[in-house]
Amino acid sequence: MQTSPKKVVVFDYGFGNVRSAERALAHVGADVEITRDYDRAMNADGLLVPGVGAFAACMAGLREARGDWIVGRRLAGGRPVMGICVGMQILFQRGIEHGVETEGLDEWPGVVEPLKAPVVPHMGWNTVEPAEGSRLFEGLDAGVYYYFVHSYAVREWGFEISNDHIDPPKVTWATHGEPFVAAVENGPLWATQFHPEKSGDAGATLLSNWLKTL
Repeated sequence: MQTSPKKVVVFDYGFGNVRSAERALAHVGADVEITRDYDRAMNADGLLVPGVGAFAACMAGLREARGDWIVGRRLAGGRPVMGICVGMQILFQRGIEHGVETEGLDEWPGVVEPLKAPVVPHMGWNTVEPAEGSRLFEGLDAGVYYYFVHSYAVREWGFEISNDHIDPPKVTWATHGEPFVAAVENGPLWATQFHPEKSGDAGATLLSNWLKTL
């Protein structure tokens, strides 16, 4: 029996490559809508939060569009959310840019800070080291390249869970000058520092893997 395509909302709060994300998701079979409408964002099977530019500006835009509240409510109900690039960074506790600290959504502990590398921004193709048991990178060989554009990253992951019955977050790393967090899978909340919508076949596979979980 043929099933209906999964409904995905690309949240439009003014800071993200929404059209590229829309095309990439439609390519892998999603029913995609770009909107900031509260009801549509809440009721979609999946919510994708893109992001480009400065951490502080993205957070201001997200709050103005009530995106912070939408993300929190969806996650409280176990509804899938995926962040991309700065859309991933704002999920952490805070970001530091030019000495200015901005509070993030605090879904994960961690600080987004300047990437220490010989060449910044980190712009171009790079490999990652997927977490063991990753569903996001299922079917993708080691050595596959993904497209990055960023000058800031989470360089330390300090999230510890003492309860053995809780599945800990799966953290994927990449290296540009130093190791940094490239992706996280944590229950209904997934995110990537790189751009799957710009990462060719590998990115399409990754988005398809996310759709399978919706």
